[in-house]
Amino acid sequence: MIQAEGLTKDYGMRRALDNLTFEAAKGEIVGFLGPNGAGKTTTMRILTGYMPPTSGTARVAGYDVIEQSLEVRRRTGYLPETVPLYPEMSVFDYLKFMADLRRVPKAEDRVDEVLEMVHLEERADGYIANLSKGMRQRLGIAQALLHSPEVLILDEPTIGLDPAQIIEVRNLIRELGRERTVLLSTHILSEAQQVCNRVLIINKGKIVVEDSPERLQARLMGAQRVIVQLGGDPDGAEALIAATPGVSRVSKSANGGLEFETQPGVEVRPEVARRLVNGGFELQELRPLSLSLEEIFLQLTREEPAPPEMDESGVFDENADVA
Repeated sequence: MIQAEGLTKDYGMRRALDNLTFEAAKGEIVGFLGPNGAGKTTTMRILTGYMPPTSGTARVAGYDVIEQSLEVRRRTGYLPETVPLYPEMSVFDYLKFMADLRRVPKAEDRVDEVLEMVHLEERADGYIANLSKGMRQRLGIAQALLHSPEVLILDEPTIGLDPAQIIEVRNLIRELGRERTVLLSTHILSEAQQVCNRVLIINKGKIVVEDSPERLQARLMGAQRVIVQLGGDPDGAEALIAATPGVSRVSKSANGGLEFETQPGVEVRPEVARRLVNGGFELQELRPLSLSLEEIFLQLTREEPAPPEMDESGVFDENADVA
């Protein structure tokens, strides 16, 4: 239901999106993940017809976002990062107003249905100004659902919520994703584990990796932290481990031993053990600790190259060494 191919977006001399290509199917919740400034919001604005790409194509529910923008908007529900609400209106009146703008048939009946879907029916007559942050987020999702969209695009839907409110919104997203395509933008990786069927990790305008949360962790199990415990004098062991190919970082652990990280997909423990024993150290323990999804994310995005910039002729230099 979402197909993007070669999406590129330039803001003056800066490239915000660089040849993004991905798909999201009906009934699938896709997590669009990345640090602040990675290009997530720019992508969502392109997919919802808010702005055009510099180059590339995108289709939502089978319609081109540039050539058939109105058809895309009819079939897309969008929750921006800042929910567009009017605090002086009641919950029901606001949704009725939004339904009328979208020319939703039998608007009042549809408002009642949507209020029940987001579990706000008991607050229908209350003023928006009196709603909690979590209820406002649910109301924002409600306005995105009024016209029964085939595709739902949510930009940071749980930002600023407390733990109880986050659980409420996550449960709602899971319910909505059973019948629709949902693209969920966030920089909180635990959301992907809790809600999404698949994750796209984006950094500096490029997709770094695409997989399910479970397969992503399994695929990168070679990226590990390893605890080392030695008997006797450990002097020199840290430098020996650091010199082992495939070891990315070595430090002292809290319990007096050493800890090192491996590069993704590289198994170095046998070589580290051999070097320590041959170096005369008494090796007592060599124990791996799997990286969390957050730590995997940091490894994937830590050393990505800077986005390209234009030269004086207005052409992007892909090979430029940009600090």
